Amino acid sequence: MSSMELYIAIAIMALVNFLTRVFPFIFFSKRDLPQSLNFIEKFFPATIMTILVFYTLKDINFSLYPHGIKELAGIFFTAVLHLTLKNYLISIFLGTIFYMALVQYL
Repeated sequence: MSSMELYIAIAIMALVNFLTRVFPFIFFSKRDLPQSLNFIEKFFPATIMTILVFYTLKDINFSLYPHGIKELAGIFFTAVLHLTLKNYLISIFLGTIFYMALVQYL
């Protein structure tokens, strides 16, 4: 890939990224959000948490040592964080960091 092609690819990616950020402000600034976006706004964080739980548990063999203890500890820690802090973003990030620390260091 030549340097000109690389610059063009970077410019296109920057433009697409910019347009995805500006899109809501251009189209929804003067009117109410559509019902579909209200639905996504309401249920998307819980959906992401559910996907992360299933992704964590998908390859676990609970009949072999350590019986999924690290994964279950990560899920429990994330659930406790969410129930106490009521913040999806903090729960997801800190729960992921906790789980990755368990996997890497224990």
